[in-house]
Amino acid sequence: MTALPAGWRTRRPTLDDVPEILALARASDMAAVGEPDFTADDVREALTGPNTDMSRDCWVALDPDGAILGWAFPHNPAGGDRDFLEVYVWPERGLPAQRPLLELILQRAAERGTEFGHSPYTVRAGAVPTEEPWIAALTDAGFAFIKQHARMTMSLDGVSPEPPQPPAGVIVRPVRADDEAEMRRFHATIEEAFRDTDHQATGYDTWRERLAAESSVSYDEWFVGEVDGEWAGVLQSSDSSVEDGIGYVSYLGVLRPYRRRGVGEALLRRAFATYAAKGRSTAGLGVDLANPTRAARLYRAVGMHPLFEANIYERKI
Repeated sequence: MTALPAGWRTRRPTLDDVPEILALARASDMAAVGEPDFTADDVREALTGPNTDMSRDCWVALDPDGAILGWAFPHNPAGGDRDFLEVYVWPERGLPAQRPLLELILQRAAERGTEFGHSPYTVRAGAVPTEEPWIAALTDAGFAFIKQHARMTMSLDGVSPEPPQPPAGVIVRPVRADDEAEMRRFHATIEEAFRDTDHQATGYDTWRERLAAESSVSYDEWFVGEVDGEWAGVLQSSDSSVEDGIGYVSYLGVLRPYRRRGVGEALLRRAFATYAAKGRSTAGLGVDLANPTRAARLYRAVGMHPLFEANIYERKI
């Protein structure tokens, strides 16, 4: 195993470390993409989300002065056959911790695969193309490039709080969050709409558990799209970036029979108008550029552009 420099050490994180970990993650984001992409809620969720145990799955790396310069954690909320591994290090100063943390979390991923009952077990990781030391570390550890992911963004300056009229026959309305049957249908729509993509399926109970763990959920920013009275698609927002003035779309899914009817665009524009009405400055979302529905084309059509693109790498354990 790659050794840490003399005086460095690793330990398990605690929630008391959230402010220092956030500073580390934001410094890493700034170096990679030019602006921070992490919030305190994101850090807490990464440390405490479903199927993540801080005492077994996560590490921080400390330099001889005790400063946290590295952080590693996995992400597999559904307990499926795939883990997404994250290793953040402070630019330049934290590089000595990068490979040791990767090796630790890979060893743990093998154990997690066994615990979740999967063999083989797939692990993935992402890297902005300019992160050459990280890409080299992944390649040396047996990872291979498979696709690209983009973080899309758009200024909400000038966006009216009144959305444009949807196409004929299309209606967009807020979800009825107090209706259990409707929430189950909302979740099922996401799973069905993403079935022909690389989406990792999540059960309803796990999905609800993740929502319950969030510090806030603005259900007035969740929408259902209907075509001629028939349920056609959904948009789920997240409060994770509210503190940065960002309205974030977690999921946008349209059922196959209703695609190319303007449902996706109508859902997006309703969400953008709602974010603008609340004073948000920016809208954002993530997209798999290998998505066969060509979702990125829709996002560009409504005025979004890539904030950054990341390579996705994969290996089997």
